[in-house]
Amino acid sequence: MQLQLRFFATFREAVGQKTIDREYDDGLVVGDVLSALESEFDGLEGQLLENGELKPQINVLKNGREVLHIQGIETTMEDGDTLSVFPPVAGG
Repeated sequence: MQLQLRFFATFREAVGQKTIDREYDDGLVVGDVLSALESEFDGLEGQLLENGELKPQINVLKNGREVLHIQGIETTMEDGDTLSVFPPVAGG
């Protein structure tokens, strides 16, 4: 299946671009994709997942909807989906 992956702020810097397209096997869930990204990009290693869960303050959206409001990292990905990954944001 083909996925579009979008990165923001420091994650964009780690990947080197805002958007990438990747081909994955069918049947993957969000956690599988995040794990693959941590393996592919040194700057993302240990930044997305912690003990098999999404790290605190990381926002991941599937087609614009927060995955924590779907099935978390067990949310199934489908061909043509867009996964957007946002790092923690600080400020005031």
